[in-house]
Amino acid sequence: MKIYRKYFKDKLFLKIIFLFSMITIVTIIIFSYLMFRSMSDAAVERQLGIQRSAVQNINKYINNKYESVQNMMRDTYRDADLAFNTSYFLEHPYKDYVEFRLNRNDSGLTSDTVQIFRNRFEDDPDIATLMLYSASLQQLYVYNDVNFKIISTNAARSLVPDAMYAGESSKVSTPNVWVRKTIEMPESPMFSVRIPINNNITLRNIGQLEVYFNSEKIWNSIENYREEIKGRIVVLSGNGDVIFDTDGSFYGDRYPYVEQINSVYDNDVTEEGDSIIKLTDTQGGYTVLSLIPKNELAGTYRGVRNTIVLVSSICILFAILISSLFIMNFARRTHSIIQFTRKVKNGDLNARIAETKDDEIGQIAKSFNEMLVDLNLYIDRVYKAEIKQKHTEIAALEARVNPHFLYNTLEVIRMRAVSQGAADVGEMIYSLSMLFKNYVQQKPRYTLKDELEACRMYLELFRIRYKDKFSYEIICDKQLMGRTLLKMSLQPIIENYILHGMRTDGTDNEIAIKITKIDEYLYVEIKDNGQGIPPDRLGQIKDALANSDEYSGSFGLRSIHERLKLLYGAPYGVDIKSDLGRGTVVTVLFPDLGED
Repeated sequence: MKIYRKYFKDKLFLKIIFLFSMITIVTIIIFSYLMFRSMSDAAVERQLGIQRSAVQNINKYINNKYESVQNMMRDTYRDADLAFNTSYFLEHPYKDYVEFRLNRNDSGLTSDTVQIFRNRFEDDPDIATLMLYSASLQQLYVYNDVNFKIISTNAARSLVPDAMYAGESSKVSTPNVWVRKTIEMPESPMFSVRIPINNNITLRNIGQLEVYFNSEKIWNSIENYREEIKGRIVVLSGNGDVIFDTDGSFYGDRYPYVEQINSVYDNDVTEEGDSIIKLTDTQGGYTVLSLIPKNELAGTYRGVRNTIVLVSSICILFAILISSLFIMNFARRTHSIIQFTRKVKNGDLNARIAETKDDEIGQIAKSFNEMLVDLNLYIDRVYKAEIKQKHTEIAALEARVNPHFLYNTLEVIRMRAVSQGAADVGEMIYSLSMLFKNYVQQKPRYTLKDELEACRMYLELFRIRYKDKFSYEIICDKQLMGRTLLKMSLQPIIENYILHGMRTDGTDNEIAIKITKIDEYLYVEIKDNGQGIPPDRLGQIKDALANSDEYSGSFGLRSIHERLKLLYGAPYGVDIKSDLGRGTVVTVLFPDLGED
Protein backbone atom coordinates (compact mmCIF):
# COMPACT_ATOMS: atom_id res chain seq x y z
CA MET A 1 0.00 0.00 0.00
CA LYS A 2 2.88 2.39 0.75
CA ILE A 3 4.35 1.76 -2.69
CA TYR A 4 0.95 2.35 -4.30
CA ARG A 5 0.40 5.64 -2.46
CA LYS A 6 3.93 6.79 -3.21
CA TYR A 7 4.25 5.90 -6.88
CA PHE A 8 0.81 5.16 -8.39
CA LYS A 9 -1.96 6.98 -6.54
CA ASP A 10 -3.38 9.84 -8.64
CA LYS A 11 -0.85 9.04 -11.40
CA LEU A 12 -2.86 7.69 -14.30
CA PHE A 13 -0.05 7.34 -16.80
CA LEU A 14 2.18 5.40 -14.41
CA LYS A 15 -0.77 3.06 -13.84
CA ILE A 16 -1.17 2.67 -17.61
CA ILE A 17 2.54 1.93 -18.04
CA PHE A 18 2.48 -0.55 -15.16
CA LEU A 19 -0.68 -2.25 -16.46
CA PHE A 20 0.63 -2.41 -20.02
CA SER A 21 3.97 -3.74 -18.77
CA MET A 22 2.26 -6.45 -16.74
CA ILE A 23 0.07 -7.47 -19.68
CA THR A 24 3.09 -7.47 -22.00
CA ILE A 25 5.25 -9.47 -19.60
CA VAL A 26 2.54 -12.03 -18.87
CA THR A 27 1.69 -12.37 -22.57
CA ILE A 28 5.32 -12.82 -23.63
CA ILE A 29 5.98 -15.25 -20.77
CA ILE A 30 2.93 -17.35 -21.67
CA PHE A 31 3.81 -17.27 -25.36
CA SER A 32 7.45 -18.10 -24.61
CA TYR A 33 6.42 -20.94 -22.32
CA LEU A 34 4.12 -22.41 -24.96
CA MET A 35 6.85 -22.04 -27.59
CA PHE A 36 9.40 -23.59 -25.24
CA ARG A 37 7.09 -26.51 -24.52
CA SER A 38 6.48 -27.05 -28.22
CA MET A 39 10.15 -26.78 -29.22
CA SER A 40 11.40 -28.80 -26.24
CA ASP A 41 8.87 -31.53 -26.96
CA ALA A 42 10.03 -31.52 -30.60
CA ALA A 43 13.69 -31.68 -29.49
CA VAL A 44 12.96 -34.53 -27.09
CA GLU A 45 10.96 -36.38 -29.74
CA ARG A 46 13.79 -35.89 -32.23
CA GLN A 47 16.34 -37.23 -29.74
CA LEU A 48 14.11 -40.19 -28.91
CA GLY A 49 13.78 -40.77 -32.66
CA ILE A 50 17.56 -40.88 -32.97
CA GLN A 51 17.82 -43.30 -30.06
CA ARG A 52 15.01 -45.42 -31.53
CA SER A 53 16.72 -45.53 -34.94
CA ALA A 54 20.03 -46.49 -33.31
CA VAL A 55 18.34 -49.26 -31.33
CA GLN A 56 16.65 -50.56 -34.48
CA ASN A 57 19.92 -50.50 -36.45
CA ILE A 58 21.76 -52.40 -33.69
CA ASN A 59 18.95 -54.94 -33.56
CA LYS A 60 19.03 -55.29 -37.34
CA TYR A 61 22.81 -55.82 -37.29
CA ILE A 62 22.75 -58.49 -34.58
CA ASN A 63 19.73 -60.18 -36.15
CA ASN A 64 21.55 -60.31 -39.48
CA LYS A 65 24.51 -61.99 -37.78
CA TYR A 66 22.18 -64.39 -36.03
CA GLU A 67 20.49 -65.24 -39.34
CA SER A 68 23.85 -65.65 -41.07
CA VAL A 69 24.82 -68.38 -38.55
CA GLN A 70 21.44 -70.02 -38.98
CA ASN A 71 21.93 -69.98 -42.76
CA MET A 72 25.35 -71.68 -42.40
CA MET A 73 23.61 -74.79 -41.07
CA ARG A 74 20.57 -74.50 -43.38
CA ASP A 75 22.89 -74.44 -46.41
CA THR A 76 24.80 -77.40 -44.97
CA TYR A 77 21.65 -79.47 -44.56
CA ARG A 78 20.43 -78.61 -48.07
CA ASP A 79 23.59 -80.12 -49.62
CA ALA A 80 23.34 -83.89 -48.99
CA ASP A 81 27.06 -84.57 -49.59
CA LEU A 82 28.11 -81.69 -47.40
CA ALA A 83 25.68 -82.72 -44.65
CA PHE A 84 26.95 -86.29 -44.76
CA ASN A 85 30.60 -85.16 -44.69
CA THR A 86 29.89 -82.77 -41.80
CA SER A 87 28.31 -85.59 -39.77
CA TYR A 88 31.27 -87.87 -40.54
CA PHE A 89 33.70 -85.04 -39.71
CA LEU A 90 32.18 -84.51 -36.24
CA GLU A 91 31.77 -88.20 -35.42
CA HIS A 92 35.25 -89.38 -36.46
CA PRO A 93 38.81 -88.22 -35.87
CA TYR A 94 40.13 -85.72 -38.38
CA LYS A 95 42.59 -88.27 -39.82
CA ASP A 96 39.78 -90.73 -40.53
CA TYR A 97 37.79 -87.94 -42.18
CA VAL A 98 40.65 -87.18 -44.55
CA GLU A 99 41.09 -90.87 -45.43
CA PHE A 100 37.31 -91.20 -45.86
CA ARG A 101 37.28 -88.48 -48.47
CA LEU A 102 40.33 -89.93 -50.24
CA ASN A 103 38.75 -93.37 -50.36
CA ARG A 104 35.60 -91.85 -51.87
CA ASN A 105 37.75 -89.96 -54.29
CA ASP A 106 35.96 -86.85 -53.07
CA SER A 107 38.21 -83.95 -53.94
CA GLY A 108 35.50 -81.31 -54.42
CA LEU A 109 35.82 -78.22 -52.28
CA THR A 110 32.04 -77.71 -52.16
CA SER A 111 31.61 -80.82 -50.04
CA ASP A 112 34.68 -80.39 -47.84
CA THR A 113 33.39 -79.42 -44.39
CA VAL A 114 36.70 -77.92 -43.32
CA GLN A 115 36.98 -75.72 -46.40
CA ILE A 116 33.31 -74.71 -46.45
CA PHE A 117 33.43 -73.37 -42.92
CA ARG A 118 36.81 -71.75 -43.66
CA ASN A 119 35.16 -69.93 -46.57
CA ARG A 120 32.24 -68.84 -44.38
CA PHE A 121 34.66 -67.54 -41.76
CA GLU A 122 36.56 -65.55 -44.36
CA ASP A 123 33.38 -64.23 -46.05
CA ASP A 124 32.31 -62.27 -42.97
CA PRO A 125 35.03 -59.89 -41.65
CA ASP A 126 33.00 -59.35 -38.45
CA ILE A 127 33.60 -62.98 -37.37
CA ALA A 128 36.40 -63.21 -34.81
CA THR A 129 36.27 -66.98 -34.37
CA LEU A 130 34.24 -69.86 -35.79
CA MET A 131 34.14 -73.16 -33.91
CA LEU A 132 32.77 -76.62 -34.60
CA TYR A 133 32.40 -78.81 -31.52
CA SER A 134 32.26 -82.62 -31.72
CA ALA A 135 30.15 -84.03 -28.90
CA SER A 136 31.35 -87.61 -29.36
CA LEU A 137 35.05 -86.76 -29.71
CA GLN A 138 34.95 -83.78 -27.32
CA GLN A 139 37.05 -81.75 -29.69
CA LEU A 140 36.94 -78.13 -30.85
CA TYR A 141 37.73 -77.24 -34.46
CA VAL A 142 38.68 -73.57 -34.32
CA TYR A 143 38.90 -71.12 -37.23
CA ASN A 144 40.55 -67.76 -36.59
CA ASP A 145 42.75 -65.25 -38.39
CA VAL A 146 45.87 -67.33 -37.73
CA ASN A 147 45.03 -70.91 -38.59
CA PHE A 148 42.73 -73.88 -38.21
CA LYS A 149 43.24 -75.68 -34.90
CA ILE A 150 41.93 -78.88 -33.35
CA ILE A 151 41.71 -78.67 -29.57
CA SER A 152 40.89 -81.63 -27.33
CA THR A 153 38.39 -80.80 -24.56
CA ASN A 154 38.11 -84.02 -22.60
CA ALA A 155 35.46 -83.59 -19.89
CA ALA A 156 37.80 -85.03 -17.28
CA ARG A 157 40.25 -82.25 -17.90
CA SER A 158 38.13 -79.39 -19.24
CA LEU A 159 34.85 -77.56 -18.62
CA VAL A 160 34.32 -76.85 -22.30
CA PRO A 161 31.96 -79.83 -22.95
CA ASP A 162 29.66 -78.59 -20.21
CA ALA A 163 29.97 -75.00 -21.39
CA MET A 164 29.08 -75.90 -24.99
CA TYR A 165 25.72 -77.21 -23.82
CA ALA A 166 25.14 -74.72 -21.01
CA GLY A 167 22.17 -72.38 -21.47
CA GLU A 168 19.80 -72.35 -24.41
CA SER A 169 20.93 -73.15 -27.93
CA SER A 170 20.32 -70.83 -30.88
CA LYS A 171 20.60 -67.74 -28.69
CA VAL A 172 22.83 -64.68 -28.75
CA SER A 173 25.03 -64.41 -25.65
CA THR A 174 28.48 -63.52 -24.37
CA PRO A 175 31.34 -65.98 -25.06
CA ASN A 176 31.90 -68.56 -22.34
CA VAL A 177 35.01 -67.76 -20.31
CA TRP A 178 36.26 -71.37 -20.35
CA VAL A 179 35.89 -71.65 -24.09
CA ARG A 180 37.73 -68.36 -24.57
CA LYS A 181 40.62 -69.51 -22.41
CA THR A 182 40.78 -72.86 -24.17
CA ILE A 183 41.02 -71.32 -27.64
CA GLU A 184 43.25 -68.53 -26.30
CA MET A 185 41.00 -65.69 -27.45
CA PRO A 186 42.06 -62.18 -26.36
CA GLU A 187 39.86 -60.25 -23.86
CA SER A 188 38.08 -58.10 -26.43
CA PRO A 189 34.31 -57.39 -26.63
CA MET A 190 32.50 -60.17 -28.49
CA PHE A 191 29.14 -61.84 -28.71
CA SER A 192 28.44 -65.41 -29.69
CA VAL A 193 25.77 -67.29 -31.63
CA ARG A 194 25.54 -71.03 -31.01
CA ILE A 195 23.63 -73.47 -33.27
CA PRO A 196 23.18 -77.22 -32.59
CA ILE A 197 24.38 -79.61 -35.34
CA ASN A 198 22.34 -82.77 -35.89
CA ASN A 199 22.97 -85.85 -37.98
CA ASN A 200 20.81 -85.32 -41.06
CA ILE A 201 19.84 -89.00 -41.12
CA THR A 202 19.35 -89.96 -37.45
CA LEU A 203 18.60 -86.35 -36.34
CA ARG A 204 20.78 -87.06 -33.30
CA ASN A 205 22.79 -84.13 -31.97
CA ILE A 206 26.41 -84.56 -32.86
CA GLY A 207 27.87 -81.17 -31.91
CA GLN A 208 27.61 -77.38 -31.91
CA LEU A 209 28.42 -74.53 -34.26
CA GLU A 210 29.50 -71.46 -32.32
CA VAL A 211 30.51 -68.18 -33.91
CA TYR A 212 32.14 -65.25 -32.07
CA PHE A 213 31.46 -61.81 -33.55
CA ASN A 214 33.43 -58.69 -32.73
CA SER A 215 31.11 -56.48 -30.65
CA GLU A 216 33.04 -53.36 -31.68
CA LYS A 217 31.70 -53.89 -35.21
CA ILE A 218 28.24 -53.02 -33.87
CA TRP A 219 29.39 -49.38 -33.92
CA ASN A 220 29.35 -49.52 -37.71
CA SER A 221 25.58 -49.94 -37.67
CA ILE A 222 25.10 -46.65 -35.79
CA GLU A 223 27.95 -44.64 -37.29
CA ASN A 224 25.51 -41.99 -38.55
CA TYR A 225 24.15 -41.43 -35.03
CA ARG A 226 27.39 -41.79 -33.09
CA GLU A 227 27.78 -38.08 -32.29
CA GLU A 228 24.09 -37.59 -31.48
CA ILE A 229 23.44 -40.53 -29.17
CA LYS A 230 22.65 -39.58 -25.58
CA GLY A 231 22.91 -41.74 -22.49
CA ARG A 232 23.91 -45.29 -23.22
CA ILE A 233 22.79 -48.17 -25.41
CA VAL A 234 23.40 -51.72 -24.20
CA VAL A 235 22.64 -55.13 -25.65
CA LEU A 236 21.68 -57.75 -23.08
CA SER A 237 21.68 -61.50 -23.50
CA GLY A 238 18.78 -63.61 -22.27
CA ASN A 239 20.36 -64.00 -18.82
CA GLY A 240 21.16 -60.28 -18.47
CA ASP A 241 24.83 -60.28 -19.51
CA VAL A 242 26.01 -57.18 -21.40
CA ILE A 243 26.96 -58.03 -25.00
CA PHE A 244 27.54 -54.43 -26.11
CA ASP A 245 27.78 -51.14 -24.23
CA THR A 246 28.28 -47.72 -25.85
CA ASP A 247 30.00 -46.58 -22.64
CA GLY A 248 32.13 -49.75 -22.46
CA SER A 249 31.77 -50.04 -18.68
CA PHE A 250 29.40 -53.02 -18.35
CA TYR A 251 30.63 -55.33 -21.14
CA GLY A 252 30.80 -58.97 -20.05
CA ASP A 253 29.15 -58.27 -16.70
CA ARG A 254 25.59 -58.83 -15.62
CA TYR A 255 23.58 -55.63 -16.09
CA PRO A 256 22.84 -54.32 -12.56
CA TYR A 257 19.30 -53.12 -13.40
CA VAL A 258 18.12 -56.13 -15.38
CA GLU A 259 15.18 -56.83 -13.03
CA GLN A 260 13.88 -53.27 -13.38
CA ILE A 261 14.33 -53.37 -17.15
CA ASN A 262 12.29 -56.56 -17.43
CA SER A 263 9.32 -54.79 -15.81
CA VAL A 264 9.18 -51.75 -18.13
CA TYR A 265 7.43 -51.37 -21.48
CA ASP A 266 9.12 -50.88 -24.85
CA ASN A 267 8.88 -47.09 -24.42
CA ASP A 268 8.73 -45.95 -20.83
CA VAL A 269 9.90 -43.37 -18.29
CA THR A 270 11.36 -44.33 -14.92
CA GLU A 271 10.38 -42.76 -11.62
CA GLU A 272 13.54 -40.62 -11.83
CA GLY A 273 12.43 -39.27 -15.24
CA ASP A 274 14.92 -41.30 -17.32
CA SER A 275 13.64 -42.32 -20.78
CA ILE A 276 13.86 -45.97 -21.84
CA ILE A 277 13.56 -47.51 -25.31
CA LYS A 278 13.61 -51.30 -25.33
CA LEU A 279 13.58 -53.71 -28.27
CA THR A 280 13.55 -57.44 -27.55
CA ASP A 281 14.31 -60.10 -30.16
CA THR A 282 12.56 -63.24 -28.94
CA GLN A 283 14.19 -65.44 -31.57
CA GLY A 284 17.73 -64.42 -30.73
CA GLY A 285 16.93 -64.03 -27.02
CA TYR A 286 18.59 -60.62 -26.67
CA THR A 287 17.40 -57.12 -25.79
CA VAL A 288 18.64 -53.78 -27.14
CA LEU A 289 18.15 -51.09 -24.53
CA SER A 290 18.54 -47.30 -24.70
CA LEU A 291 18.61 -45.40 -21.41
CA ILE A 292 18.75 -41.58 -21.43
CA PRO A 293 19.10 -39.81 -18.06
CA LYS A 294 16.70 -36.94 -17.47
CA ASN A 295 19.46 -34.33 -17.31
CA GLU A 296 21.00 -35.45 -20.62
CA LEU A 297 17.60 -35.39 -22.31
CA ALA A 298 17.07 -31.89 -20.94
CA GLY A 299 20.37 -30.91 -22.53
CA THR A 300 18.80 -31.41 -25.98
CA TYR A 301 16.63 -28.33 -25.47
CA ARG A 302 18.81 -26.30 -23.11
CA GLY A 303 20.02 -24.16 -25.98
CA VAL A 304 16.42 -23.59 -27.12
CA ARG A 305 15.46 -22.55 -23.59
CA ASN A 306 18.33 -20.08 -23.32
CA THR A 307 17.52 -18.61 -26.73
CA ILE A 308 13.83 -18.20 -25.88
CA VAL A 309 14.69 -16.58 -22.53
CA LEU A 310 17.08 -14.15 -24.24
CA VAL A 311 14.65 -13.26 -27.04
CA SER A 312 11.74 -12.93 -24.58
CA SER A 313 13.78 -10.63 -22.32
CA ILE A 314 14.72 -8.43 -25.27
CA CYS A 315 11.10 -8.31 -26.45
CA ILE A 316 9.87 -7.39 -22.95
CA LEU A 317 12.55 -4.71 -22.63
CA PHE A 318 11.76 -3.12 -26.00
CA ALA A 319 7.99 -3.37 -25.52
CA ILE A 320 8.15 -1.65 -22.13
CA LEU A 321 10.72 0.91 -23.29
CA ILE A 322 8.86 1.93 -26.46
CA SER A 323 5.45 2.04 -24.76
CA SER A 324 6.90 3.99 -21.82
CA LEU A 325 8.47 6.58 -24.14
CA PHE A 326 5.20 6.97 -26.02
CA ILE A 327 3.06 7.21 -22.89
CA MET A 328 5.49 9.54 -21.12
CA ASN A 329 5.42 11.87 -24.15
CA PHE A 330 1.63 11.75 -24.00
CA ALA A 331 1.79 12.41 -20.25
CA ARG A 332 4.12 15.39 -20.76
CA ARG A 333 1.75 17.00 -23.22
CA THR A 334 -1.23 16.30 -20.96
CA HIS A 335 0.65 17.76 -18.00
CA SER A 336 1.24 20.97 -19.96
CA ILE A 337 -2.55 21.27 -20.45
CA ILE A 338 -3.08 20.73 -16.70
CA GLN A 339 -0.54 23.46 -15.93
CA PHE A 340 -2.35 25.75 -18.35
CA THR A 341 -5.74 25.15 -16.66
CA ARG A 342 -4.17 26.00 -13.30
CA LYS A 343 -2.93 29.32 -14.70
CA VAL A 344 -6.43 30.08 -15.96
CA LYS A 345 -7.86 29.10 -12.57
CA ASN A 346 -5.50 31.60 -10.92
CA GLY A 347 -6.77 34.37 -13.23
CA ASP A 348 -4.23 34.34 -16.05
CA LEU A 349 -6.64 34.56 -18.98
CA ASN A 350 -3.85 35.48 -21.38
CA ALA A 351 -2.13 32.08 -21.02
CA ARG A 352 -1.95 29.88 -24.13
CA ILE A 353 -0.98 26.25 -24.78
CA ALA A 354 2.03 25.91 -27.07
CA GLU A 355 0.96 22.80 -29.03
CA THR A 356 1.84 22.39 -32.70
CA LYS A 357 0.66 18.81 -33.38
CA ASP A 358 -2.78 18.18 -34.82
CA ASP A 359 -3.64 14.96 -33.00
CA GLU A 360 -6.28 14.61 -30.24
CA ILE A 361 -4.12 16.43 -27.64
CA GLY A 362 -3.37 19.17 -30.17
CA GLN A 363 -7.08 19.61 -30.92
CA ILE A 364 -7.87 19.87 -27.20
CA ALA A 365 -5.16 22.51 -26.78
CA LYS A 366 -6.46 24.43 -29.79
CA SER A 367 -10.02 24.33 -28.40
CA PHE A 368 -8.78 25.65 -25.03
CA ASN A 369 -6.96 28.53 -26.70
CA GLU A 370 -10.02 29.44 -28.79
CA MET A 371 -12.24 29.21 -25.71
CA LEU A 372 -10.00 31.66 -23.81
CA VAL A 373 -10.10 34.14 -26.69
CA ASP A 374 -13.91 34.01 -26.70
CA LEU A 375 -14.03 34.22 -22.89
CA ASN A 376 -11.85 37.31 -22.80
CA LEU A 377 -14.06 38.99 -25.39
CA TYR A 378 -17.16 38.09 -23.44
CA ILE A 379 -15.72 39.37 -20.15
CA ASP A 380 -14.61 42.64 -21.76
CA ARG A 381 -18.02 43.17 -23.33
CA VAL A 382 -20.41 42.25 -20.50
CA TYR A 383 -18.89 41.66 -17.05
CA LYS A 384 -15.83 43.88 -16.73
CA ALA A 385 -17.88 46.69 -15.14
CA GLU A 386 -19.82 44.32 -12.87
CA ILE A 387 -16.79 42.57 -11.36
CA LYS A 388 -15.73 45.90 -9.83
CA GLN A 389 -18.94 46.18 -7.86
CA LYS A 390 -19.07 45.17 -4.25
CA HIS A 391 -20.11 41.58 -3.79
CA THR A 392 -22.84 41.03 -1.23
CA GLU A 393 -23.89 37.82 0.28
CA ILE A 394 -27.57 37.05 0.47
CA ALA A 395 -28.30 34.61 3.17
CA ALA A 396 -31.75 33.15 3.78
CA LEU A 397 -32.72 30.68 6.40
CA GLU A 398 -34.98 27.96 5.13
CA ALA A 399 -37.22 26.56 7.79
CA ARG A 400 -37.63 22.95 7.20
CA VAL A 401 -39.26 20.42 9.40
CA ASN A 402 -37.02 17.49 10.07
CA PRO A 403 -39.11 14.32 9.98
CA HIS A 404 -36.78 12.71 12.53
CA PHE A 405 -37.96 14.99 15.36
CA LEU A 406 -41.09 12.86 15.81
CA TYR A 407 -38.98 9.68 15.95
CA ASN A 408 -36.78 11.24 18.63
CA THR A 409 -39.89 12.37 20.60
CA LEU A 410 -41.37 8.84 20.45
CA GLU A 411 -38.06 7.46 21.72
CA VAL A 412 -38.26 9.80 24.76
CA ILE A 413 -41.83 8.64 25.48
CA ARG A 414 -40.78 4.99 25.11
CA MET A 415 -37.96 5.37 27.60
CA ARG A 416 -40.39 7.03 30.03
CA ALA A 417 -42.86 4.13 29.68
CA VAL A 418 -40.12 1.57 30.27
CA SER A 419 -38.88 3.45 33.33
CA GLN A 420 -42.44 3.43 34.74
CA GLY A 421 -42.74 -0.35 34.33
CA ALA A 422 -44.99 -0.35 31.22
CA ALA A 423 -42.76 -2.61 29.17
CA ASP A 424 -45.46 -3.58 26.68
CA VAL A 425 -46.29 0.08 26.05
CA GLY A 426 -42.59 0.77 25.57
CA GLU A 427 -42.33 -2.12 23.11
CA MET A 428 -45.32 -0.85 21.14
CA ILE A 429 -43.91 2.69 21.03
CA TYR A 430 -40.57 1.25 19.84
CA SER A 431 -42.29 -0.68 17.00
CA LEU A 432 -44.27 2.41 16.08
CA SER A 433 -41.19 4.62 16.03
CA MET A 434 -39.25 2.12 13.90
CA LEU A 435 -42.24 1.82 11.56
CA PHE A 436 -42.44 5.59 11.29
CA LYS A 437 -38.70 5.86 10.68
CA ASN A 438 -38.95 3.23 7.93
CA TYR A 439 -41.68 5.25 6.19
CA VAL A 440 -39.95 8.64 6.34
CA GLN A 441 -36.44 7.36 5.59
CA GLN A 442 -35.45 8.00 1.96
CA LYS A 443 -33.61 5.13 0.29
CA PRO A 444 -32.20 5.01 -3.24
CA ARG A 445 -33.66 1.52 -3.65
CA TYR A 446 -36.53 -0.03 -1.73
CA THR A 447 -36.40 -3.83 -1.40
CA LEU A 448 -38.66 -6.72 -0.49
CA LYS A 449 -36.78 -6.97 2.80
CA ASP A 450 -37.71 -3.35 3.65
CA GLU A 451 -41.39 -3.94 2.90
CA LEU A 452 -41.53 -7.17 4.89
CA GLU A 453 -39.80 -5.44 7.81
CA ALA A 454 -42.49 -2.70 7.72
CA CYS A 455 -45.19 -5.38 7.72
CA ARG A 456 -43.50 -7.23 10.57
CA MET A 457 -43.28 -4.08 12.75
CA TYR A 458 -46.92 -3.23 12.01
CA LEU A 459 -48.03 -6.79 12.88
CA GLU A 460 -45.83 -6.74 15.98
CA LEU A 461 -47.82 -3.74 17.31
CA PHE A 462 -51.05 -5.71 17.21
CA ARG A 463 -49.44 -8.93 18.44
CA ILE A 464 -48.50 -7.02 21.60
CA ARG A 465 -51.95 -5.43 21.71
CA TYR A 466 -53.88 -8.71 21.45
CA LYS A 467 -51.24 -10.91 23.13
CA ASP A 468 -52.34 -14.55 22.80
CA LYS A 469 -55.23 -13.84 20.42
CA PHE A 470 -53.20 -13.12 17.32
CA SER A 471 -50.20 -14.63 15.49
CA TYR A 472 -48.50 -14.08 12.13
CA GLU A 473 -46.03 -15.83 9.83
CA ILE A 474 -43.76 -14.48 7.07
CA ILE A 475 -42.33 -17.02 4.62
CA CYS A 476 -39.74 -15.83 2.12
CA ASP A 477 -36.56 -17.28 0.60
CA LYS A 478 -33.50 -15.29 1.71
CA GLN A 479 -32.36 -15.10 -1.90
CA LEU A 480 -35.43 -12.97 -2.73
CA MET A 481 -34.92 -10.44 0.07
CA GLY A 482 -32.81 -8.12 -2.11
CA ARG A 483 -35.39 -7.85 -4.92
CA THR A 484 -36.56 -4.30 -5.76
CA LEU A 485 -40.18 -3.64 -4.72
CA LEU A 486 -42.72 -0.81 -4.62
CA LYS A 487 -42.92 0.96 -1.28
CA MET A 488 -46.15 0.46 0.71
CA SER A 489 -47.25 -2.38 -1.59
CA LEU A 490 -48.04 -4.98 1.11
CA GLN A 491 -48.61 -3.06 4.36
CA PRO A 492 -52.06 -1.66 3.31
CA ILE A 493 -53.30 -5.24 2.79
CA ILE A 494 -52.15 -6.14 6.32
CA GLU A 495 -53.88 -3.01 7.63
CA ASN A 496 -57.18 -4.00 5.94
CA TYR A 497 -57.07 -7.36 7.73
CA ILE A 498 -56.40 -5.74 11.12
CA LEU A 499 -59.19 -3.17 10.70
CA HIS A 500 -61.86 -5.23 8.92
CA GLY A 501 -61.03 -8.92 9.03
CA MET A 502 -59.74 -9.75 12.54
CA ARG A 503 -62.17 -11.43 14.96
CA THR A 504 -61.37 -9.59 18.17
CA ASP A 505 -63.45 -12.04 20.20
CA GLY A 506 -61.48 -15.01 18.86
CA THR A 507 -58.19 -16.41 20.12
CA ASP A 508 -56.91 -18.08 16.94
CA ASN A 509 -56.48 -15.09 14.60
CA GLU A 510 -53.76 -15.89 12.08
CA ILE A 511 -52.29 -14.22 9.02
CA ALA A 512 -49.54 -15.58 6.76
CA ILE A 513 -47.44 -13.79 4.15
CA LYS A 514 -45.77 -16.09 1.61
CA ILE A 515 -43.49 -14.93 -1.22
CA THR A 516 -42.38 -17.24 -4.06
CA LYS A 517 -40.69 -16.73 -7.43
CA ILE A 518 -42.45 -18.15 -10.50
CA ASP A 519 -40.55 -17.59 -13.76
CA GLU A 520 -40.10 -13.80 -14.09
CA TYR A 521 -42.73 -13.00 -11.43
CA LEU A 522 -42.74 -12.50 -7.67
CA TYR A 523 -45.94 -14.07 -6.32
CA VAL A 524 -47.14 -12.81 -2.91
CA GLU A 525 -49.99 -14.55 -1.10
CA ILE A 526 -51.51 -12.99 2.07
CA LYS A 527 -53.90 -15.42 3.71
CA ASP A 528 -55.93 -14.97 6.92
CA ASN A 529 -58.64 -16.85 8.83
CA GLY A 530 -60.68 -13.74 9.60
CA GLN A 531 -64.29 -12.80 9.09
CA GLY A 532 -64.15 -12.85 5.31
CA ILE A 533 -65.91 -10.44 2.94
CA PRO A 534 -69.62 -10.58 2.07
CA PRO A 535 -70.16 -11.57 -1.61
CA ASP A 536 -71.77 -8.25 -2.61
CA ARG A 537 -68.93 -6.25 -1.05
CA LEU A 538 -66.36 -8.58 -2.63
CA GLY A 539 -67.96 -7.89 -6.01
CA GLN A 540 -67.73 -4.14 -5.47
CA ILE A 541 -64.05 -4.39 -4.58
CA LYS A 542 -63.27 -6.47 -7.67
CA ASP A 543 -65.20 -4.01 -9.89
CA ALA A 544 -63.24 -1.14 -8.36
CA LEU A 545 -59.95 -2.94 -9.09
CA ALA A 546 -61.06 -3.55 -12.69
CA ASN A 547 -62.35 0.01 -13.19
CA SER A 548 -60.11 2.63 -11.64
CA ASP A 549 -62.64 5.41 -12.20
CA GLU A 550 -65.27 3.76 -10.00
CA TYR A 551 -65.13 4.71 -6.33
CA SER A 552 -65.91 1.99 -3.83
CA GLY A 553 -63.56 2.59 -0.91
CA SER A 554 -60.63 0.15 -0.43
CA PHE A 555 -58.15 2.90 -1.16
CA GLY A 556 -55.18 0.79 -0.08
CA LEU A 557 -55.93 -2.10 -2.45
CA ARG A 558 -56.73 0.22 -5.36
CA SER A 559 -53.55 2.20 -4.75
CA ILE A 560 -51.39 -0.94 -4.96
CA HIS A 561 -53.26 -2.31 -7.98
CA GLU A 562 -53.22 0.95 -9.98
CA ARG A 563 -49.52 1.62 -9.31
CA LEU A 564 -48.58 -1.85 -10.56
CA LYS A 565 -50.76 -1.47 -13.66
CA LEU A 566 -49.37 1.95 -14.49
CA LEU A 567 -45.73 1.01 -13.96
CA TYR A 568 -45.56 -2.54 -15.30
CA GLY A 569 -48.70 -3.24 -17.36
CA ALA A 570 -51.69 -5.59 -17.37
CA PRO A 571 -50.21 -8.88 -16.07
CA TYR A 572 -49.40 -7.34 -12.70
CA GLY A 573 -51.75 -6.29 -9.92
CA VAL A 574 -53.98 -7.46 -7.04
CA ASP A 575 -56.48 -10.31 -6.90
CA ILE A 576 -58.74 -11.11 -3.96
CA LYS A 577 -60.75 -14.16 -2.92
CA SER A 578 -62.82 -14.48 0.22
CA ASP A 579 -65.09 -16.98 1.93
CA LEU A 580 -67.41 -15.37 4.44
CA GLY A 581 -66.69 -16.59 7.93
CA ARG A 582 -63.57 -18.52 6.88
CA GLY A 583 -61.07 -15.92 5.73
CA THR A 584 -59.58 -14.03 2.81
CA VAL A 585 -56.71 -14.63 0.37
CA VAL A 586 -55.13 -11.63 -1.35
CA THR A 587 -52.55 -12.30 -4.07
CA VAL A 588 -50.22 -9.69 -5.56
CA LEU A 589 -48.20 -10.30 -8.73
CA PHE A 590 -44.97 -8.25 -8.98
CA PRO A 591 -42.33 -8.23 -11.73
CA ASP A 592 -38.97 -9.69 -10.69
CA LEU A 593 -36.81 -6.58 -11.06
CA GLY A 594 -33.69 -8.26 -9.69
CA GLU A 595 -31.35 -6.54 -7.25
CA ASP A 596 -30.16 -3.65 -9.43
